[in-house]
Amino acid sequence: MTEARKPGIMDGVKIIDLTSIIFGPLATQMLGDLGADVIKIESPEGDLLRQVQPARNSMMGAAFLGSNRNKRSVVLDLKTDTGRARLRKLLLDADVMISSVRPAALARLSLDPETLQRENPNLITVAATGYGQDGPYAAKPAFDDIVQSVSGLASLPSLRDADAKPDYSPTVLADKLGGVTTAYAVMAALFHRERTGQAQHVEVPMFETLTAFLLTEHLDGATFDDVPKDFGYSRMLVPHRRPVQTMDGFITILPYTNLQWARFFGAVGRDDMVEHPWVTNMEARSRNIGALYDMVAQIALTRSTQEWVDLMETVDIPAMPVRNLADLPNDPHLVATGFFQQVEHPSEGAIWTTRPPVRFSATPARHDHRPAPKLGEHTEEILGPDGD
Repeated sequence: MTEARKPGIMDGVKIIDLTSIIFGPLATQMLGDLGADVIKIESPEGDLLRQVQPARNSMMGAAFLGSNRNKRSVVLDLKTDTGRARLRKLLLDADVMISSVRPAALARLSLDPETLQRENPNLITVAATGYGQDGPYAAKPAFDDIVQSVSGLASLPSLRDADAKPDYSPTVLADKLGGVTTAYAVMAALFHRERTGQAQHVEVPMFETLTAFLLTEHLDGATFDDVPKDFGYSRMLVPHRRPVQTMDGFITILPYTNLQWARFFGAVGRDDMVEHPWVTNMEARSRNIGALYDMVAQIALTRSTQEWVDLMETVDIPAMPVRNLADLPNDPHLVATGFFQQVEHPSEGAIWTTRPPVRFSATPARHDHRPAPKLGEHTEEILGPDGD
């Protein structure tokens, strides 16, 4: 049996996907990559992400293609009795329903978890929400920039530089982290059901998810405060923590342990630093990490990027050149692993995609099972010619 024909780890799992944009769709794409049958329910207007440019054809934007493979698309108007009835019929034998529709709106449509689980006791319902539903923000709308702001992410530059203005991370970090978290939450709920026979409702709030993620290290000294106030992991926030310039580009050189710092200074001829307290004592180094990073930055100017890569490899110190996104298709490691794949889309022609990064020896994830669907492409296939 070839790898492409091996069953996915989630073969036989039916997921009804009522999500849009990136948060929910990334989660369901990941589950589809693992073999789940993901049925994407779209309004007659379609997922808004379909319209985001660039695109070759209307309603098939690149961002939509990048987060909706391995799904089938069904158009239902949930504002109508007929649309809701057809959805409920699909849910009768479904394993999971994931929704980014506000819970209050679902309840008005009688699509709340309690109602649906009475009709299908095996159904796991998942709410991909902006905020936890037990707090005062519950009904507020949430988008990536909004959550980056309220979570503290946008303010991190000011912890490094008091004069810096708040800024967004140049990627939809809140959406994507929420998607990854939702995917693992679904897997955990399925595992629980497998063990106990019990389905349950799962809530994944984007705000709390990103905030917990940030505070893994940035809770820092506040961990020990009577009233938490001493936030911010200093090593992440020193202004010198950035890629350093070489003779011909930029690189990240990252000695970390005492031994690595000693080897670094030995390799660059700074024997006077090998026994320095900043090298031999991690507590002293932590208090003076900015000064050490500044020394690395000054020394980095003396060699080319490749010379640094070669030298650091000989002394076993982590170092990598700074890549632009456009450099990645030619990165030797990504080329060797087949990370970028060009596939033939039935309506969009040749498009580039990336293969799932996680490898399973027995149940490989697949990027090429189903291309991202056209709006309503599978409505008749799933509902039948009369919609029922």
